Amino acid sequence: MEPSLARVDYLQVGVTAQKTMRLLPASGKKATQKVVVGDQDGVVTCFGIKKGEAVPVFKTLPGQKISRLELGGALNTPQEKIFVATGSEVRGFTKRGKQFLSFETNLAESIKAMYISGADLFLCASYIYNHYCDCKDQHYFLSGDKINDVLCLPVDKVNCITPVLACQDRILRVLQGSDLLYEVELPGPPTVLALSNGNGGDSGEEVVYGTSDGRLGLIQITGTKATPRWEIGNEKKRGGILCIDSFDILGDGVKELLVGRDDGMIEIYNFESADDPALRHDYALSESIASIQGGCVGKDGYDEILAATYSGWLTGLTTEPVHREGGSGEELKLSQEMQNKISSLRNELEQLQIKVLHEREKYQQSSQSSTVVSSVPAFSVNDKFTLNKDDASYSLILEVQTAIDNVLVQSDVPLDLLDVDKNSAVVSFSSCDSEPSSNFLLATYRCQANTTRLELKVRSIEGQYGTLQAYVTPRIQPKTCQVHQYQIKPLSLHQRTHSIDQDRPMNTLMLKGQFSFAEIHSWVVFCLPEVPEKTPAGECITFYFQNTFLGTQLESTYRKGEGYFKSDNISTISILKDVLSKEATKRKINLNISYDVNEESVRHTLKLIHPKLEYQQLLAKKVHLIDALRELQVHEGNVDFLLPKYRSILEEADQLLEEYKRQPAHLERLYGMITDLFIDKFKFKGTNVKTKVPLLLEILDGCDQDGLIAFFDAA
Repeated sequence: MEPSLARVDYLQVGVTAQKTMRLLPASGKKATQKVVVGDQDGVVTCFGIKKGEAVPVFKTLPGQKISRLELGGALNTPQEKIFVATGSEVRGFTKRGKQFLSFETNLAESIKAMYISGADLFLCASYIYNHYCDCKDQHYFLSGDKINDVLCLPVDKVNCITPVLACQDRILRVLQGSDLLYEVELPGPPTVLALSNGNGGDSGEEVVYGTSDGRLGLIQITGTKATPRWEIGNEKKRGGILCIDSFDILGDGVKELLVGRDDGMIEIYNFESADDPALRHDYALSESIASIQGGCVGKDGYDEILAATYSGWLTGLTTEPVHREGGSGEELKLSQEMQNKISSLRNELEQLQIKVLHEREKYQQSSQSSTVVSSVPAFSVNDKFTLNKDDASYSLILEVQTAIDNVLVQSDVPLDLLDVDKNSAVVSFSSCDSEPSSNFLLATYRCQANTTRLELKVRSIEGQYGTLQAYVTPRIQPKTCQVHQYQIKPLSLHQRTHSIDQDRPMNTLMLKGQFSFAEIHSWVVFCLPEVPEKTPAGECITFYFQNTFLGTQLESTYRKGEGYFKSDNISTISILKDVLSKEATKRKINLNISYDVNEESVRHTLKLIHPKLEYQQLLAKKVHLIDALRELQVHEGNVDFLLPKYRSILEEADQLLEEYKRQPAHLERLYGMITDLFIDKFKFKGTNVKTKVPLLLEILDGCDQDGLIAFFDAA
């Protein structure tokens, strides 16, 4: 049976960060629970609901922005003490709002993640993990990449302290004291961790994780190894997961998994079989879900899902039925309670409108004064720029706390703008003069009213690097704009991976010179995405990458004074050689560059590209035939006389056009990659073959793999 959930908007606070809203334990079995939320204005708000209205319990004064909010208390007692992380400080409040703790950790960076278990406090800054017991420092760990979340397995079940760190490099790091116990490789960068069933399952060892690319999984973490139990991919191409909770919303005696995503989706998974959870229900809000909780909030006896969104709205999906009494005809009589609520809201709205008019007049008068300077209104932008493995494109997500008026996108490198289904904005392109101003892309997205979230997709060309800029203008007065910059790296389509196929034919680039470990690491950060900015601990490091467009791979190993880069794609090696030598020249460092080219690797790369090339050429031919075939259909009225292959083109016309529209310039990109491969192969031999490129393009139009390989060998 589908759950019947009605939406209720309770209250709006300031902009909220991930995991900053919790429900306090109920006083009785089916009694309503108080809500506590921390926002980026530094305010902790605690409220309950009476007769559909939010009634405040306490509210603190503004301060530094709150990055995390957790509940704590002695083990095996109700967890009703409120702890907030703000800057490098942890504060504790009772459920009545009295502050009983102010713990200054003296961390060099702000706290990003926090977990509390009894007297144990686990804190993480970007790369640093600290464990405190009764506010005394116990353990410390330096992670190899950014830490996104932290939790500890329940001590009462596993009888030891086992912290788990979710790190950006697609790894869960399981600790023991200050030491790394072992690492768990994940399919995507984990953004959130939660104990399965809220308590780690029967064994206390089960941890649910959500990733930034929308995957969900459960892992059993024992003292010696980790065992994956299940994993759900992101087939529907939804947003990244920001929050997870366990709660029995269906009332079947088994806790469901509640999931909040950064595209506004709330999902309910239930465990029909003991193995994998199944998606039972979903609900879409218009902005990212920062926190999610299951409980009883609005009315005694009615469970609900409470979500806190990015802009600070606390929204409930309640099981309480919406009562309506049928009147004569179409007329519906609202309950007295509802009529009173509507009346009070109208009064409140009228007062706000009067206040806005008064303030606007006041502002207009003051702005005309010669001595007063107009103040620029501040607004928050939540942005995310990530590489999608499925279609080798970058997603740029911009979320603003107020409605967006327009977004201007500008780039100094060639980029393809791809279609996004969820995007309702109207896009217009301006002509660019790329020579004097290095302007390759200039596009404006005009948003519809009340749009607070905009998603764009771009595809870059490897070897061409620079900056993509987004100018975000919200619908506020006076008009103001924020500029956000995103680096397009030389090897922008490469994504970190855990391992590579060592049996492929590899080309090697070797660098030697008077450079430090930190210097060569900064060059690798400049060239490749998903590399931590902080110089790794130790003397040597190895990273593995995969090209999301072609499937070729790269291994980079470097230390002080030397670096080794191996790839089955000679163009990757050529780009690295050019960029690294340019970066070294900037710093006046003399590099000794040598390389080992494997002729077989060129054939191998061509065989990887060819199926994609063949598919795109066939798609382009089919799309070009559609208009002519449709005209024939109109004139003849019947297309039974056509060959089956032409009839199938007509039947699939809409899907073909949609696919072709989604991938503009895909064929040109493949032609460009093969041309670069041809030029790079001979560049390493010291031969310039640019005059033979027109001949190569003729062969490409024929789409013959053997002929193409023969041309590469004979040239």
